Amino acid sequence: MTGHARVSEGSATGAPTQEGALVEVRDLNVTFRKRSLFQQTRSVRAVKDLSLQIGESETLGLVGESGSGKSTAGRAILKLVPAESGSVRVAGRDVYALNESQLRDARRDMQMVFQDPYSSLDPSATVGASIAEPMQVHEKLSKREARSRAAGLLDRVGLRESYLDRYPYEFSGGQRQRVAIARALAINPKFIVCDEAVSALDVSTQNQVINLLEELRGEYGLSYLFIAHDLALVRHISHRVAVMYLGHIVESGPAERVYSDPAHPYTQALLSAIPDASPYREKQERILLRGELPDPANPPSGCPFQTRCAYVMDICKESMPGKTPIDSGGDVACHLQTSGPELRGAPLGTLATTKPPSTALGAEK
Repeated sequence: MTGHARVSEGSATGAPTQEGALVEVRDLNVTFRKRSLFQQTRSVRAVKDLSLQIGESETLGLVGESGSGKSTAGRAILKLVPAESGSVRVAGRDVYALNESQLRDARRDMQMVFQDPYSSLDPSATVGASIAEPMQVHEKLSKREARSRAAGLLDRVGLRESYLDRYPYEFSGGQRQRVAIARALAINPKFIVCDEAVSALDVSTQNQVINLLEELRGEYGLSYLFIAHDLALVRHISHRVAVMYLGHIVESGPAERVYSDPAHPYTQALLSAIPDASPYREKQERILLRGELPDPANPPSGCPFQTRCAYVMDICKESMPGKTPIDSGGDVACHLQTSGPELRGAPLGTLATTKPPSTALGAEK
């Protein structure tokens, strides 16, 4: 998908440069504190200094391994989990400055579609009741009015009106996710977080739901934060992409630039793991990463990726890289971009003569 018309691809941050972005996140930090068996408290910074913007009718894809902080970031933006610091503005309102009553009203503008369609719906309620409930709570519609609108929403997501009185267990996974999308649309939101919304579905159903989300974005002017670990899916639906590793955004930019010319070693590794069955394309060498994702409660010093990077330098172990603008759009947080003319801009493959012992990346589901 090409960059959205409203987005400046030359933006240093890879974020929209138009005034009044619908979603603005600044320096968001989320820390969880957990007690061990020995009553010791461990602090885990799941999201670190997250900043992003999403324009009207735009999709930002957020990708990374399991444990990178993607889902926590999405929930924190909607204030479903508390943030330690930072700010979030959705449709002009500072989400973290709202009291409980104001936040309930603000949720009309922001909704979420969760990963598991089997647990995100109330098994004791009919799908009609689940879709109608937000309209009755937020818009004070009568039961009859809400049911009528629920029927229209079911039809819009490709399900029959007769399904209103059925229960979630009577539906397939793809149908349940369509019901969840209909429920998210019930109060006409402007922004929807899709948290691994298609990862539990089979490939053909994934494509159908992706196409539906795209149609709805165009029809209703919706903005999406599309969270996923499947980079092939993210490419097809996203205008821009942000790559997350251990709570940090390590690269962001227009989707086509990120996929065709990735600047960060981690992004390159993720992309090399995408299967390509085409007999007409030159086969790319698989980039393998050593080790596992570090313990978020005990992150490495300096660059968070330095323990797994084939091109690690001394400076990577000492300091966190700043964001460097990329001429073709977006930015990257990597010392390779700022370590002198002999390295800057050089193909990553020339920076290391041997690959370290590795484990394959990208097979998670």
